Amino acid sequence: MHKLITKFSPLLLLLAVLAALAAPGRAQEVTMVLRLQRDFGYGDGSGRIQGLFSMNVTAPADVEKVIFQIDGQSIGEDASFPFKLQFNTDNYTPGLHTLSAVGKLPDGVEIASNEIQAQFLSPEESRNATGSIIIPLLGTIFGLMILSFAFTMISIRRKPRLPLGTPRNYGFMGGTICPKCGRPYALHFLKINLLVGRLDICPHCGKWGIVHPLPLQTLRDAEAAELDWDKDGKGQVKEMSEEEKLRKDLDDSRFQ
Repeated sequence: MHKLITKFSPLLLLLAVLAALAAPGRAQEVTMVLRLQRDFGYGDGSGRIQGLFSMNVTAPADVEKVIFQIDGQSIGEDASFPFKLQFNTDNYTPGLHTLSAVGKLPDGVEIASNEIQAQFLSPEESRNATGSIIIPLLGTIFGLMILSFAFTMISIRRKPRLPLGTPRNYGFMGGTICPKCGRPYALHFLKINLLVGRLDICPHCGKWGIVHPLPLQTLRDAEAAELDWDKDGKGQVKEMSEEEKLRKDLDDSRFQ
């Protein structure tokens, strides 16, 4: 009997080692993924954050609850799917922090999520970081606006004056009617969109105005109406009625 036990002792030892490795191995096989979500605040994509954020966990179906941690200290837990906890970085000291989560299974086994390194910024640091992004961006936008204005002015000056009543090709941008001179024209691709309309320049009179795209038939009617304008293109020639002539004579007589 002793010889039989001695013969199988290496095999029994191997089985014991495998069993010992299999017990904690269950927690290693189960994966839990932690993600950081910005709810309201600053985040530059490199881990520098400030404001209101949420930690979200994707966990196996048998996880009963998830404990959320910052620097290894619990800040709250969630026992229902989807596992989520919101926090404010302003409640913690600025600097580098480690975000993590621990899931608990029905048999008491704990599984750990991945860790996320985040640099918590102070509100002042967040404002400075935001300004360093917005100011160059606004400068770029302003520069493009100046270039678009210059390009539009040059193109207007190079174009010959369009005769009254000439049919226009309004293109895919559509057309509008200048509020200053009343002539229809095709909207420029480079323009400024405002809340009340689009700021665009008229190629006929060279003046800026806030305009809106108009139906094609309205533009065609405006083209046809140009043929009734006077030679200066400043208005329609309209025959005065007898009543209007009498009123004009009365007004003129006051200054004689």
